[in-house]
Amino acid sequence: ASSRSSITIQDILNASQQQLLPRQGYKCMSCCRVFPMLSSVKAHIQNSSQEGYSCKVYYCRMKALWEKEQRAQEAAAPG
Repeated sequence: ASSRSSITIQDILNASQQQLLPRQGYKCMSCCRVFPMLSSVKAHIQNSSQEGYSCKVYYCRMKALWEKEQRAQEAAAPG
């Protein structure tokens, strides 16, 4: 699987950094559902199309944008 289709736990945590109440679980930033564990969110994202959601598309696009921004920052860095 390419890096764009492989969503990691770190990707989920990066997307949820603005979450206000992490003790209540982890929120899918695409559909706003709350899950008790990170592994539950990851399973939800991977199987979202079967559940009628497009959460995987959201996270893949978000990851692609982060990677593009990181490459641009690296290219702009003096060195």
